[in-house]
Amino acid sequence: MADTSPSSPGPEPYRVPDADLDDLASTLAKTMAEVRQHGVILDRLGSEPESTGSQPMDGVPEAEAADSKKADGPASVFILALGGEAYAVELAALSDWVNYLFLPVYGREISTSRPWCAHWHEHPEAVARLHALWLAWQQFTDTEAGLSGPSTWHRDHLDQTLAHLRAPDGPFAACTTSATRPNHRVLATPAPEQVGVAA
Repeated sequence: MADTSPSSPGPEPYRVPDADLDDLASTLAKTMAEVRQHGVILDRLGSEPESTGSQPMDGVPEAEAADSKKADGPASVFILALGGEAYAVELAALSDWVNYLFLPVYGREISTSRPWCAHWHEHPEAVARLHALWLAWQQFTDTEAGLSGPSTWHRDHLDQTLAHLRAPDGPFAACTTSATRPNHRVLATPAPEQVGVAA
């Protein structure tokens, strides 16, 4: 039998006041950054070797067993200590942070006194400095860092990194000085002296 009751209108759509949209967008951006950060941590944990067991070794105190487990795991989370797939995963996560958070906020105008290279990931020093900056950002923007965490990050980490990266003689010295005329060149590093037996 067909329903003959009058149809009632659906619920009224929820409307967010215009004044709250900026707060909502900011909260969403922060949540997305945290989700990416958690993804990186999960990738790191997934690439670490599994431990052989959770029981302490016979006759070895628990502290020493923990120390030996640390020695078996990755020696560092620093990108230059990684290799292969672990390096690629970390570089991809770093690239997201650099391209979607760091550059839109801190990427000032390019000039001869403040060069930048769009191919920053091909400059080992830039990768190392940006990765260290990103690790510090993760630490100092966490709620456990307290209210002064972001200020400490700016003062102790960001300002120093930018001064070195964008210095006229920094890693991008031979690269872009004009956004309209992009240039990219990795500067050669000093080669170690060859010590050999004279023939």
